[in-house]
Amino acid sequence: MEALKIERIDPYRLKIFKTPPMRTWGIVYANKVIEAGLEKDEALKQVANVACLPGIIGPSIAMPDIHWGYGFPIGGVAAFSLQDGVISPGGVGYDINCGIRCICTGLSIEEILPIKEKLLGEVFHRVPAGLGARHKRFKLSQKELKEIMIKGALWAVKKGFGTYDDLEAHEDYGSIPGADPDMVSGRACERGLPEVGTLGSGNHFIEIDVVDKIMDKKIARMFSLFKDQILIQVHTGSRGFGHQICDDYIRIMLSAGSRYNIYLPDRQLACAPIDTKEAKSYLGAMAAAANFAFANREMITYLIRETFEDLFGKSWENLGLRLLYDCCHNIAKIESIPWKGKSIEACIHRKGATRALPSGDARLPLRFKDTGQPVLIPGDMGRASFILVAGDNAKETFFSACHGAGRLLSRREAKRRAKGRSVFDELSKKEIYAIAASKATLAEEMPESYKDVSDVVDTISGAGVAKVIAKLRPIGMIKG
Repeated sequence: MEALKIERIDPYRLKIFKTPPMRTWGIVYANKVIEAGLEKDEALKQVANVACLPGIIGPSIAMPDIHWGYGFPIGGVAAFSLQDGVISPGGVGYDINCGIRCICTGLSIEEILPIKEKLLGEVFHRVPAGLGARHKRFKLSQKELKEIMIKGALWAVKKGFGTYDDLEAHEDYGSIPGADPDMVSGRACERGLPEVGTLGSGNHFIEIDVVDKIMDKKIARMFSLFKDQILIQVHTGSRGFGHQICDDYIRIMLSAGSRYNIYLPDRQLACAPIDTKEAKSYLGAMAAAANFAFANREMITYLIRETFEDLFGKSWENLGLRLLYDCCHNIAKIESIPWKGKSIEACIHRKGATRALPSGDARLPLRFKDTGQPVLIPGDMGRASFILVAGDNAKETFFSACHGAGRLLSRREAKRRAKGRSVFDELSKKEIYAIAASKATLAEEMPESYKDVSDVVDTISGAGVAKVIAKLRPIGMIKG
């Protein structure tokens, strides 16, 4: 591929010009601060690589939290034609439906601060965290695992671990259609059986936040948000179950690509035409993993609610532990998108990106019809997170927004820079209490490992893709 030709369109967007063998152009949402951090990152090249895939519709897009990933950049969004497009596991990622949920409470910061450490310690005791985390309390049968693959969060609700109100606060009501357990390997099932209700490792977390600032009082009120309110964010996905499914299908797609004569600028973009057996099998297995992730986060929510009940001596309903929203980060779905003045069906890959449906969209449940879908953007351990809704220009990204701050440092580099430091003590000085499965995790996840989420949010809101409703600040977290 020729050297990339990149030009700034406006304060919030860069254009990567179409050069052979690219089939289309690239759009990267980045202000000048974010752009400067991309100079040594291969992510821009990955945006161009995605633009080489067959059947891509419109530009290859990257969100402002862009950084290097497997095949697709993390923060990558791409739409593919159902007639001549492809599906690529690298465009979804290994942690299928890694996602974020926000749980509101009726509590203020003054009510939580005296018991913050005890609360986090008890949640850490109940929700297994770390590499290889397994749950001894929830023992699933093969039959139950199959039900989870098909029903997602609905399985947890029917078992009494959640409510039907929770389902309305999920993307796609907590169950991606088309899941096919027969397309999931025995090894994936073996890995998934003990993992429902576990946090896992890496950048997965449970975080206690306080509403620091409200920017849109009307929508904040409709979301039942108020100043100094305590919120809880849960970030995890399909764990080893989804990882195994991705691994299985990357191998399948590598052989499929040569059979279908698909040119790949990078083998990590292994893919198959959407109308083939390989692609349909992957979509069925991927949906099963996505539903597993929905159930996983719903079970963790049950354990968090249970902890609050035990510490406060009141029901979680009386404490106001209501799910605001749960959304996918890593997913590929058949959706309606606007293109050339009409609505068409396409396969949207979102890898490290959040769907952002505007107010009035028919896919939204009634509670979000007038506001648009909540867009949750968590930051790093020491700074801030944000709650947004889709903006007027969300259609330009096929109704997608960013999903977090985006890494600046590799995990290895973060650990190298953390040598001789106590990240725990540094956070404590900011009145942030952290628990982690290992010291290495805290080092890998220290604040300077990530972009400043304010730059990310300023970019996506400045471009009109999303509108900021509230800013949160962390007061404590559990890191896997």
